[in-house]
Amino acid sequence: MMSRTLRLSDGAAVRVIEAGSAGAPVLLIHGVGMRAEAWGPQIVALASDHRVIAVDMPGHGESDALPGDPRLPDYVAWAARVIEALGLGPVSVAGHSMGSLIAGGLAVERPDLVARAALLNGVHRRDATARAAVMARANELASGVVAVEAPLSRWFGTDEDDVRDQVAGWLRAVSPRGYAAAYRAFAEGDTVYADRLGQVRCPLLVLTGDGDANSTPAMSRTMAAMAPQGRAVVIAGHRHMVNLTAPDAVTAEMKRWLATEEVPK
Repeated sequence: MMSRTLRLSDGAAVRVIEAGSAGAPVLLIHGVGMRAEAWGPQIVALASDHRVIAVDMPGHGESDALPGDPRLPDYVAWAARVIEALGLGPVSVAGHSMGSLIAGGLAVERPDLVARAALLNGVHRRDATARAAVMARANELASGVVAVEAPLSRWFGTDEDDVRDQVAGWLRAVSPRGYAAAYRAFAEGDTVYADRLGQVRCPLLVLTGDGDANSTPAMSRTMAAMAPQGRAVVIAGHRHMVNLTAPDAVTAEMKRWLATEEVPK
């Protein structure tokens, strides 16, 4: 496993973790407040058969922030520049939470760059109550209030302390500016590509935990049903950080996704 800095066409720096040297490439995009290491179990498990690239999202870890007041399409355009800078051609892209919004948008906007897409713990058209709550959190972050315990209580059960502590460390270390910018895009992003997932012709995995109150099983099933090659998976007994709390189950589903042959468009 190796960490390096990638330079994009606009000069921005992106930190990537790479593992594996053979096989088709897989790009992993984490969620708000996290960093590339949040894909740790999947990086290790997939590297035996794939070239795995996990990125620090803009304003997270060691990646440069996006300029101005970015929204979801700006993060999608950033992901396209990442793939182009890697020079790997179409890649399989998996995103978690905010990363899933980026991966889904990328599959819609730049199908030439995406061989497959996986949306883990994604959101799709929140109801009014959930929208109000997520916008309130976005406003708190914009004002400089970073409450780590609130997301942790939503993401983890009482018997997941080791993973919870690891995630808490990442949340406490993230740039407040990068966190706030990405969270605003996340809060407003659930409708941006919501009606266009039917355009995603490549194999699409949509996965969540049955205890994820914000990235619900119903959302996952709706998104999967829209895409011609969509498949919904719900992991029982887990919440938002399912790739860390149920790594074996998630990795098995990702391997199945990666083995899926694309139907000609």
